[in-house]
Amino acid sequence: MKPTDLYRASSIMAIGTIISRITGFIRGVLLVAALGTALLADGYNVANTMPNIIYNLVVGGALTAIFVPQLIRSFSDEDGGVGFASRLVTTISALLLALTAVGMLFAPVLVRIYAPEFTTAGFENEYSITVAFMRYCLPQIFFLGLYAMLGQVANARGSFAPLMWAPILNNLVGVILLAAFLILVPEISADTITDTQVAVLGWGTTLGVVVQALVLIPVVARTKIKLKLKFGFAGLGKSFKLAGWTLVYVLISQLGYLVTVNVATSAAVRSAQEGITRGVGFTPYSNAYLIMLLPYSIVTISIITALLPHLSRLVIAKDFEEVKAQLIRAIRLVAVITIPSAVGLAFFGPLITEVLFFGIGRSDASYIGYVLSALSFGLI
Repeated sequence: MKPTDLYRASSIMAIGTIISRITGFIRGVLLVAALGTALLADGYNVANTMPNIIYNLVVGGALTAIFVPQLIRSFSDEDGGVGFASRLVTTISALLLALTAVGMLFAPVLVRIYAPEFTTAGFENEYSITVAFMRYCLPQIFFLGLYAMLGQVANARGSFAPLMWAPILNNLVGVILLAAFLILVPEISADTITDTQVAVLGWGTTLGVVVQALVLIPVVARTKIKLKLKFGFAGLGKSFKLAGWTLVYVLISQLGYLVTVNVATSAAVRSAQEGITRGVGFTPYSNAYLIMLLPYSIVTISIITALLPHLSRLVIAKDFEEVKAQLIRAIRLVAVITIPSAVGLAFFGPLITEVLFFGIGRSDASYIGYVLSALSFGLI
């Protein structure tokens, strides 16, 4: 892959990612303004994070790391890869539908696992709200998988931009939802929120993911891969075997994330018990993490996503020297942005968040900044 081709493909995705992150950040600011930074927001964020946790734990990492190379390899089949892609999408979709159903059934158990102190006496209302939010958000599992699969098919065919631009629609749905919610319900807490308001926020959040997935259907149709409903595991054995190693990595990372969510939600409950009004818990963590990821999302993901199909072809051709050269070039490009960004976030975290989260109290915004400074060197 020529440097100019890499820069062009990466630039297209970077622009989409920048707009996506900007709209996502606006959505995050509106969410903090609507729900605050304390227990109600924690309940929503834990519930809305759960679909991503379950999806990534089962198939998310494998889809990205394994199935693009396998898709590219299948293009040399007699049917041009249509059979492999169809079986892959059908099999994973069926798995995700089953996971969604099981998740919705066991939503109370998931809350107890990830936010155990929400079951503390006196916090029954927060617990029930979190369970309700989770049941409204868990259908996202299926549509996250559909979005990823359709996006990887498009990537394998050299169409990168739609995968980066589709999340913008998701964010816009969220921005409209939260802006309307703020106008209609300017003041709200865990004690005053109604079942209808919980349902509107939950289903509205899921609607954004549905739109994000469905918009890729016409994109894949233009790649000349006509996907069909095709059950069976023929040709998928090697893909699932390779995916096993990715599953081990994802499992380890998700165990770490489980500890993070446990510690953060426990801090929120204990702070509330001590009468601390400043938001302390999972919401400050998730907002700081969102800011920390901006350089990574804009630069690293754009470059590596553009490079992955080309690397796959080089590996198939056994040109390992060129694989090394491409990876070194990509690492250098990424380091130019991520290292200075990490230093800046470390020294100016509170100042950055006080400017960005202008709609909330200064103590809440500063606390998010301290978390951001602590997270900063994880960017590298």
